[in-house]
Amino acid sequence: MSITDEPAILATVAPLMTKQDAAQLVLAQKARLGLTWAAIADALEQSVAWVTAALLGQHPMPEDVAMRAAELLELSEEAAVAFAQQPSRGALDTAVPTDPTMYRFYEVLQVYGPTIKALIHEEFGDGIMSAINFKLDIARRADPGGDRVVVTLDGKFLPYQWG
Repeated sequence: MSITDEPAILATVAPLMTKQDAAQLVLAQKARLGLTWAAIADALEQSVAWVTAALLGQHPMPEDVAMRAAELLELSEEAAVAFAQQPSRGALDTAVPTDPTMYRFYEVLQVYGPTIKALIHEEFGDGIMSAINFKLDIARRADPGGDRVVVTLDGKFLPYQWG
């Protein structure tokens, strides 16, 4: 049976690898095949941020997308099963990230977190930005002083409801 013959196989095959194991295979195959995250996302007809997060183990993929991703990356049905499993989200190796790129986001929230919170509350009222109903975009903007990284965090506002 080929990987594309039976998408429903995901419902019957017990996961034999973890999402973390599958993510390591994705990184290896992405490099071996010379693929970019954007090329993978285009092939799967999904957003690049969502596909990257899903293949790195932070989202479950619908079965059909998981099967197509495994096929594209020349991985087994076991990897597709792992892609479709529910994740343990936000699992970092340490409470404070040590990777410089991730640490900078931690630093941004330490410095600007109270400001972001104050401005959200002033504009929207008492509530939070959803990380469930959420979109992420990363873009490059040319600048004479060096290219800029533009990160857009686009979450639905959820008002607190008391009582």
